[in-house]
Amino acid sequence: MKGRVLIVAGSDSGGGAGIQADIKAVTALGGFAATAVTALTAQNTLGVQGVLPIPLDFIRQQMRVVLDDIGADAIKTGMLHDAATIEAVCAELPPDTPLVADPVMVAKGGHALLQDAAVSTLRRLLLPRATVLTPNLPEAEVLTGLRIRTAEDMPAAARALLALGARAVLLKGGHLEGRRVLDLLATAEGIEAFEDDRIETRHTHGTGCTLASAVAAGLAQQLSLRDAVARARRYVLAAIKAAPGYGAGHGPLDHGVTMDPGRLA
Repeated sequence: MKGRVLIVAGSDSGGGAGIQADIKAVTALGGFAATAVTALTAQNTLGVQGVLPIPLDFIRQQMRVVLDDIGADAIKTGMLHDAATIEAVCAELPPDTPLVADPVMVAKGGHALLQDAAVSTLRRLLLPRATVLTPNLPEAEVLTGLRIRTAEDMPAAARALLALGARAVLLKGGHLEGRRVLDLLATAEGIEAFEDDRIETRHTHGTGCTLASAVAAGLAQQLSLRDAVARARRYVLAAIKAAPGYGAGHGPLDHGVTMDPGRLA
């Protein structure tokens, strides 16, 4: 086991996204996952049925006690549902620890996970702290004010996100139609494209959480950002292909795709 990742995000009772997906992804890639839960959600593959926020002082306490004792080689943030939560989390972020910021705004089923009034706080406080920001296209549109309707629109959006302060941006193009899925990794040095065949499936719940946590695991293990992203994408693709088919809606991935329980038989 190598690489300590502190995950600051919401819980998914269905196990497919949120803290649960984050823990599984980091573990599957050989890292150690610690957590600070920002909210409890009652959800399944059909959607979010309820949200219970965690008190701000307790969010900060969770982060503080983990960092003081276990430490972290990387931090990943997910669901930070309002401005006060973003402020509380940013107050506890160590200045020199790599941060993977997943700007979670809407659940797969359409439930809002970030208040509209919190977007400006996200831009002002979290983005400038991010080693890498991992928005999907709807999130990138909200953060930049740009319309992203084609692959040709993506580079300008990625550069606009860099201009907001993130040191790198992994812009995920899965919302575009087409047989291929395009993601862009943008840094001050330029933009690199990653492209794969689209997998036709409804079992994609938690892909964003999983990808961001997989990147964080790579950074915690001292991979370069480019190598961490490339490995994370390969892992997510394999997990989608191996999805178990659970639930009547957007089903979970197989986060254990890297593991072979037969070795323990």
